[in-house]
Amino acid sequence: MGNVHVLDHPLIQHKLSFIRDRNTGTKEFRELVDEVAMLMAFEITRDLPLEETTIETPVTTTTTKVLAGKKIGLVPILRAGLGMVDGMLKLIPAAKVGHVGLYRDPETLKPVEYYIKLPSDIHERELIVIDPMLATGGSANDAIQSLKNRGAKNIRLMCLIAAPEGVEVIKEHHPDVDIYLAALDEKLDDHAYIVPGLGDAGDRLFGTK
Repeated sequence: MGNVHVLDHPLIQHKLSFIRDRNTGTKEFRELVDEVAMLMAFEITRDLPLEETTIETPVTTTTTKVLAGKKIGLVPILRAGLGMVDGMLKLIPAAKVGHVGLYRDPETLKPVEYYIKLPSDIHERELIVIDPMLATGGSANDAIQSLKNRGAKNIRLMCLIAAPEGVEVIKEHHPDVDIYLAALDEKLDDHAYIVPGLGDAGDRLFGTK
């Protein structure tokens, strides 16, 4: 059953304050998102299985633990999700990275995939879908469904901030998906922006308007 995990580590909360600040420029914003993604990766991988191995230290032979071969896949939702990938790869360098690009047809309101490229073995991987903002939940919901349609079995969703409305959409449509957040915000406004939020993550990451 999918659960919502708010990662309230002091370093995450501290850096998130500067990410939210409207006066934080593109360079610093990008660096902070990268750092928070790395800290979130530390928390999101807390339950990865371990196995024992034998090594030789400079002193003696000993038994230690290593990751039990659990394959990780990172799937950023284009384009804002790209800003969190490098931070995660610093901790999980062996992870493979897929990409999902979606937009909504303005007339039918149905999701349209304009780009999708995934590792060939996604059915064997623990996939982490990455999107800084979980607002209405539409894009994340569609991306998760695209992965399931292609055989993915184990999916987690990782976002910087979320609105309760978006969380409810994911819980309703994908009750098996755990959600990891740095903060659960108050609400969506009339324009579907998260309040208090941080503005448009893609624009702030890439310096566009």
